[in-house]
Amino acid sequence: MSVEVKNLTKVFGTQRAVDDISFSVQQGQILGFLGPNGAGKSTTMKIATCYLPPTAGTVVVNGFDVVQHPIEVRRNVGYLPEHNPLYLDMYVHEYLAFVASIYGLKGKHAKARVQEMVELCGLTLEQGKKIGALSKGYRQRVGLAQALVHDPQVLILDEPTTGLDPNQIVDIRALIKQIGQNKTVIFSTHIMQEVAAICDRVVIINRGKLVADSDVSSLQSGGKNEKVTLVEFEAPVDIAILQSIPGVQRVELAQGHTYRVFSSRDADVRSNVFRIAAEQNWPLVGLRQEENSLEKIFQQLTK
Repeated sequence: MSVEVKNLTKVFGTQRAVDDISFSVQQGQILGFLGPNGAGKSTTMKIATCYLPPTAGTVVVNGFDVVQHPIEVRRNVGYLPEHNPLYLDMYVHEYLAFVASIYGLKGKHAKARVQEMVELCGLTLEQGKKIGALSKGYRQRVGLAQALVHDPQVLILDEPTTGLDPNQIVDIRALIKQIGQNKTVIFSTHIMQEVAAICDRVVIINRGKLVADSDVSSLQSGGKNEKVTLVEFEAPVDIAILQSIPGVQRVELAQGHTYRVFSSRDADVRSNVFRIAAEQNWPLVGLRQEENSLEKIFQQLTK
């Protein structure tokens, strides 16, 4: 297990910012950590990166407990907080070399690692500039580079695309996806498209409590082991014939001439539906799989 959070609780005065949550992340997974403002996401991340101690419960990173072995945890974790703290008067290459030295990297190894991060994060043309002269998108790239320079096994990113323009968001998403091929990534976001685009799993917390822990497709299906295909015809059709299609479990009339065709989540009945429509001479107007939007599910879980 790469990261294991067990019965984690954090109390500030009378407020339970994190309330007895448990989840785990396997090596090589990209986990979307979601919740409304004030849900406890940043607090959980700060505990996992040894910036805050837990009130109760445990967080274990690559086998090291954040309370008992904080130095080992820091060696295994790269962290980009929500407010990216950078030394704006330092040059990009200079800053990354400085961060590498903090982690004990020296000589040729440090230089090679810094250059590797410059290239990975798309900073080749910017490495000779002062950080304060960079756009926010490039500053986020510098933040990612510093989080990766010591080659951690776990990367924790707190809203890494906040405030970026659409092109910058696409670039950062692609970079996170690339990094996630070899490392465990936990990142928080309010952008549901990011979750659908790059996440393997989703954990949602609300008011400090865990309200969902699922892979993306299961979350969109409401946890049911079934898939719904919306089929629209020009005129009413025989439901019994639709129900006889291989793989179809049942059929319901949705509205007008639109039918909801239920099948198992692993099955795709669209080609069979199209074939039957052609055989029966039923003019087909529309054929698509129905999925709950992540935005709608998020709202339902966090009201």
